Amino acid sequence: MQFKQFTWQIAWDYQAFRIKFIVGMLILIAILIFIPHFFLRIEAREGNVLNDLVLANLPAIDVSAYIFIILYAMIGLFLYRMSKNTLMCLTALWAFIFLCAARIITITLVPLNPPVGIINLADPCSIFFYRSNVITKDLFFSGHTATMFLGALCLEKRNDKVIAFIATIIIAGLLLIQHVHYTIDIMAAPIFTWLCWYLGKSMAKI
Repeated sequence: MQFKQFTWQIAWDYQAFRIKFIVGMLILIAILIFIPHFFLRIEAREGNVLNDLVLANLPAIDVSAYIFIILYAMIGLFLYRMSKNTLMCLTALWAFIFLCAARIITITLVPLNPPVGIINLADPCSIFFYRSNVITKDLFFSGHTATMFLGALCLEKRNDKVIAFIATIIIAGLLLIQHVHYTIDIMAAPIFTWLCWYLGKSMAKI
């Protein structure tokens, strides 16, 4: 049974949906509690600096404002669409859980220092999640790119998908322009995200 065509009231009547949604929310809350401590540890460790030919030939420019305007506008669209579609919401919830877990694993296994010439991306909302508004070593793979790409995969309307995929490409380019990520961080993000989306989609099937 899938809940794509059901309202929240109807979907909530199904025990399988309730369990998966409640368990998913509890896991997500646990991750959000753990993440600040994780990133503070990551920020304190030393890692490698990669020789990135793309960044070496790309002057660093502060484009933070553009990144956040696009990012939060798209997150607003994602949340609005999910509020109207129970299957999309359940898929996105579990996919994001897998995505967070994947980033925790890869960032732990691949210790990196920030790229040369980085201009800090001071996210005004990150203080609530990281307890710091400047995190520079959460590198492999790019969370901003992954979040945007996940939204594009989860959205169902064609126009929404086109806008989301274009926004993902723009965000990826802006992150490189600001030297916030290595090229490999950006390129790896869609691969890991697709896998997490597939797992989330599988979890959402009732």
